[in-house]
Amino acid sequence: MPAKRIPERQCLGCREMKPKTKLLRVVKSPENEISLDIKGKKPGRGAYICPDTKCLERIIKSKALSRVFKTQVPESIIQDLQKQMEKSIV
Repeated sequence: MPAKRIPERQCLGCREMKPKTKLLRVVKSPENEISLDIKGKKPGRGAYICPDTKCLERIIKSKALSRVFKTQVPESIIQDLQKQMEKSIV
């Protein structure tokens, strides 16, 4: 029996392919609301980020999330990502 394939996604910061379960997901809903998707089940366009502060710094500097979603990303989303990264490190 073949091994179950693990879905991978590309991190916006480091551009490396990693297992989907190891990444944080930010989603833009069909109603154009941007939010952090902890469980990975929300509908909409998703962007994935490593739980690494260096990747987050690259994303902030290059405004990658704003480019992906084609809209301005609220500062509260960046703060939520930072808090979630702190939780995943501890």
